[in-house]
Amino acid sequence: MSKTYDVTEKMILGFDMFLKTIFNTQKARRRSPSVDLEEIELSEEDRRDIAGLMRVNHTGEVCAQALYEGQAFVAEKQEIRESLIKAAEEEQDHLAWCYERLDQLSAAPSVLNPFFYLSSFAIGVVAGKFGDRLSLGFVEATEAQVVKHLEEHLDRIPEGDLKSRAILTQMVEDEARHGDHAIEMGGQEFPEFVKKGMRLLSKIMTETTYRV
Repeated sequence: MSKTYDVTEKMILGFDMFLKTIFNTQKARRRSPSVDLEEIELSEEDRRDIAGLMRVNHTGEVCAQALYEGQAFVAEKQEIRESLIKAAEEEQDHLAWCYERLDQLSAAPSVLNPFFYLSSFAIGVVAGKFGDRLSLGFVEATEAQVVKHLEEHLDRIPEGDLKSRAILTQMVEDEARHGDHAIEMGGQEFPEFVKKGMRLLSKIMTETTYRV
C-alpha cells in the first residue's frame, strides 16, 4: 500500500514539476549572475541571434529538468535519487535565468518545450531503468555535451553582452560539476560512439528551437 502511495505521490509531484517548467513559474534560488551588469545596446541582428541562443539554452534546461525527474523517479537508491533532485534544483536556477534573459531580449521560449520535456522525461526513465551506474553515466555524458554547447555559445555571443555571458559562464561551471559528481557517485562513463549519438540528437534540438 505504501509503495503504491509513494508512486502516486511521485507522479503528482512530477506533473507539478512539468507544469512549473512549461509555464515558467520556477523560481531561482540564487541571484542571476547578470543582475548587476549593464545592458548594452544591441543591433537587431545581434539581438535575434543572442535570443535564439538563449532560447536553445532555455530548452536545454527544460530537458535537464525532465531528464533528472525521470531518472529520480526510477532511481534504485535513495542517495542517488536525492543527488539527482539536488542537481535538478540547481538546473532550476539556470531555467529561471535563461527565461529572464529571453524576456529582456523581447523574445519567447520555444513552443516545442512541452514535447521536449515529455521526450526527455521518457529518456530519463529508460536510462534509470538500466540501473543507477548507467543512469549516473548518462548524467555525465549529457552534462559534458551541455558544457561543450555552452562554450560554443560563449564564443559566439558578443564580448559586450556581459549579461548573457555571465549567465552562460555560471552554467558551464555548474554543469561541469554535476557531471564530475555523477562519476564520483559511481557513474559508468559512456563509450564515445554513444556520446556521438547524443550529440546528433542535441543538434536536432538546437536547430529547431533556435527559431521556434
